[in-house]
Amino acid sequence: MTESTATKVGVPGDKRLGDLKVNKPTPWYDKMPIIRDLRIAVGWQRGMLITGLVITAFFILIAIFAPVIAPYGYAQMKGADGVAFPTQSAPGPGHIWGTTVGGYDVFSRTIWGARTAIIAIVIAVVLSIFAGVLLGLVSGYFGGWVDRVLVVIADAIYSFPSLLLAILMAIMISGGQSGLWSGILASGISITVVYIPQYFRTIRAEVVRIKSSAYVESAKVVGASTWRIMTRHLLKNSTRTLPVILTLNSSEAILTLAGLGFLGFGIEPTSASEWGYDLNRSVADVTAGIWWTAVFPGLAIVLIVLGITLVGESLNDLADPRLRARKSAGEVIGSIEDTSVDPSEKPGKANEAVAELQFAGKSQVVVEMPGEKPSSVAAEASETHESSALPSAKTTASEDGKDVNHD
Repeated sequence: MTESTATKVGVPGDKRLGDLKVNKPTPWYDKMPIIRDLRIAVGWQRGMLITGLVITAFFILIAIFAPVIAPYGYAQMKGADGVAFPTQSAPGPGHIWGTTVGGYDVFSRTIWGARTAIIAIVIAVVLSIFAGVLLGLVSGYFGGWVDRVLVVIADAIYSFPSLLLAILMAIMISGGQSGLWSGILASGISITVVYIPQYFRTIRAEVVRIKSSAYVESAKVVGASTWRIMTRHLLKNSTRTLPVILTLNSSEAILTLAGLGFLGFGIEPTSASEWGYDLNRSVADVTAGIWWTAVFPGLAIVLIVLGITLVGESLNDLADPRLRARKSAGEVIGSIEDTSVDPSEKPGKANEAVAELQFAGKSQVVVEMPGEKPSSVAAEASETHESSALPSAKTTASEDGKDVNHD
């Protein structure tokens, strides 16, 4: 029998199975880590991820539109009429979150502080990822004395207390000057040095694991350059856990930045608004019953750290097969009523499932269970099966409405 005359058997659920073809093109946005994880997350994991994304997006929007949202500048102490703001004023119509001991509007400085925090964290994360990934690739791929030296340096930095290291780097970089960009760069680079070892160790471990894989050895055999192997093969397959580390480090970096500001190594209030510095200035206010100068900056730190942490923990759970919640088979394929399976049949009486074999030059075969009567299949055939297709099996075809068996 030729391929063009093969029997076509209709199986319920063919359309659903066709939608699951592996060669079906995937939209570009479904390949993004957050979008992909959001689609597969279920239950409490999905709730954590959505909550974290909403909180984080809220603060990012505040940072972007700070000039529009804040009624005053971060260093403004007088109104448009030239009258100075009252100091330590309670929340009211003119200043909805009150004022500080220096006469700054608490609401405006909290809003502007979001922009300072986001800029510093972006600088720290980008620089630490770039340096950590590059050093991890070089160390893991080449090995030898380069690997040993980089591992020793990374371990020494990683064992150092992070806040103390950030303070030391901030003093060395800023040189006692804490202007807008000098203070932000000093804070960002200080945090970068703290988190480079984490990215370095993660990438190095993955590169050491996969550099002896068959596809890497094949690339070497065909003459691929070292740069191509490192960028196209090793880098692409060793960065799967970076989104998780990035989010968790971002929340830690917020706390490190606030710690620098609280200890007096941050940015001056006349150069930019920084939540840690505002908390430092509010310590004396709290003992006098002036709570608003500390509550709102502190609440901003707690919320943004909570949002980023929820995102990071959700991604961590989804990346771990032991913690990842899987969708049930009914949610993926459909209910059992949509299939050819009869749920009322007893397992011992059930016939073997009938499948359509689509192989070029092969006839379609219905295999019987020993001692069982074959299922009745509605088929449209242009001619009967050849008896020589599969000698060890019995084939059935529909001819004039009757079943004809060929041995």
